[in-house]
Amino acid sequence: MTEQLSIIIKSADDKKAFDIKVLRITKLSSIADYFVILSGNSQRQVMSISDDIEEKMHNKGYELKHKEGYSTGKWILLDYGDIIVHVFHKEDRDFYNLERLWADAEDIDIESFI
Repeated sequence: MTEQLSIIIKSADDKKAFDIKVLRITKLSSIADYFVILSGNSQRQVMSISDDIEEKMHNKGYELKHKEGYSTGKWILLDYGDIIVHVFHKEDRDFYNLERLWADAEDIDIESFI
């Protein structure tokens, strides 16, 4: 799991994603263990971040189970089973405010992954 988080966070950071958050939701939900939430400034950047994460995870043998929202480039969801990645356009992230919805989740320090 640590390797997967590291790949996702480094990839997002390499593509200049900002406000990267990792939330451990294990005790709150059975849908996943972690949410990775991050932002891009434009539709093109959001799609590029998503593409890079998907490519690097695939190259390491991690299967993407489901992807949603790619065609709009505003909120792309990448489901890796135990980890769900939310790549947001900044305005959409502010609107949906997943961090508020999952406020009881444990906030994981990402510095060790970069």
